[in-house]
Amino acid sequence: MAECCSGGTKLLYACSGACDLGNASDLAARKLMKDGYAKMTCVAAVAAGLPAFIESAKGATAIAIDGCGMLCAKKILEAAGAKPVSYALTDLGYVKGQTPVTDALVSNIAKRIAAK
Repeated sequence: MAECCSGGTKLLYACSGACDLGNASDLAARKLMKDGYAKMTCVAAVAAGLPAFIESAKGATAIAIDGCGMLCAKKILEAAGAKPVSYALTDLGYVKGQTPVTDALVSNIAKRIAAK
């Protein structure tokens, strides 16, 4: 299980929106999980109000990866009482609707998030 510097679990919550950057957010979170950076879990379950998922989000270092400035994953986590670390791909310089999703892009996003 992925641990952060304070000894707590890190959980990834990815936007899975319909645009290119929503897809890239999801794939980057999956890469981060595969690489052992953190465990990925379900932001939709948090939005649905499922108690175990909400408690997990509140008890961990919750990391929201959103494709755009609407910050849906971050807002879902905040509405559930979590205080997520938030990344929006548009804040990292990617352009919604103009960013082809490639393996190189996903690797670059994951690398940038892991480095912070």
